[in-house]
Amino acid sequence: MKKSILSIISTAVLFTVMSSPAKAADCGEVSITEMNWASSQIITEVSKFLMEQGYGCKVTKVPSATVTAAASLAETGKPDIATEMWVNSSPVYEKLEKEGKVTTIAKVFKDGGEEGWWIPEYLAKSNPELTKIEGILANPAAVGGRFHNCPVGWGCRIANDNYKIAYGLEKSGLEVFDHGSGETLATSIGEAYTAKKPWFGYYWGPTAILGKFKMVKVDVGPYVKVNHDCAQKKVCEKPGKSAFPSAPVVTGITNAFAKSNPDITELMSKISFTNLQLNTVLAWKKDNSASAEEAAVSFIQGNSDVWSKWLNDSAKKKLAGLIK
Repeated sequence: MKKSILSIISTAVLFTVMSSPAKAADCGEVSITEMNWASSQIITEVSKFLMEQGYGCKVTKVPSATVTAAASLAETGKPDIATEMWVNSSPVYEKLEKEGKVTTIAKVFKDGGEEGWWIPEYLAKSNPELTKIEGILANPAAVGGRFHNCPVGWGCRIANDNYKIAYGLEKSGLEVFDHGSGETLATSIGEAYTAKKPWFGYYWGPTAILGKFKMVKVDVGPYVKVNHDCAQKKVCEKPGKSAFPSAPVVTGITNAFAKSNPDITELMSKISFTNLQLNTVLAWKKDNSASAEEAAVSFIQGNSDVWSKWLNDSAKKKLAGLIK
């Protein structure tokens, strides 16, 4: 059934584009990152589709990750476009920007990358005091007596291991359960939701999990830079309290490409997704065991009111059959 639905959707998109009377102007060759995680792959597929079908580009996807993409830009000046760059994780990218080799043209995550401690929405509704960390510490049994921590080796594990001390999780009676993998952490949320049981722990977005299950972020107090900086170190002598900051996630473009391709630069400067939009399409991808390309088709079919605003007038005419 899933393959049948996706085949119909893909065929409808392809037919609409191919039957468009407008001819695509040749924008030339464009290279764009294809990071090794789902949200980036979907963003790349959406961007590729719009560039190819709306602007007549020939797009090449370059398999990459944040650090390797920045290294490639430094060494070769390629790819032309780097999207979903987590700037906090790539000091090389910031250096390239200061040197005038790369320009950040968009916050591809409109809300920024999101991290935090969460409880299920149904638990927040029945026990609103649990939406604040003070309420949880006063009544740990109400969240199941457990904090679900990140797997070892993850950056969030280092931060949480310091924050559990700062907030006194174990002193309050909470068991800190260290998950062995991201899969078991995600599964624990799904199992709790199915049984409508308490759950309290760390998660991040945009992700399929936050798209599928309604979660409420616990208020742990304000972001305090000095405390968060210390929490990210394996050895933090005096762990202090702090919320996780919103992480800047951007689209960068080489200055050379920007000068010779103003139309594509303008397009990519407008491509930006809310966390809700990405959570939703990621959940759809997971539920349908779909590819990133299929998820991009689903987004394009259901969100023309969003992406049509990214296009110039010429591209809108070429994709008019898809705009509702």
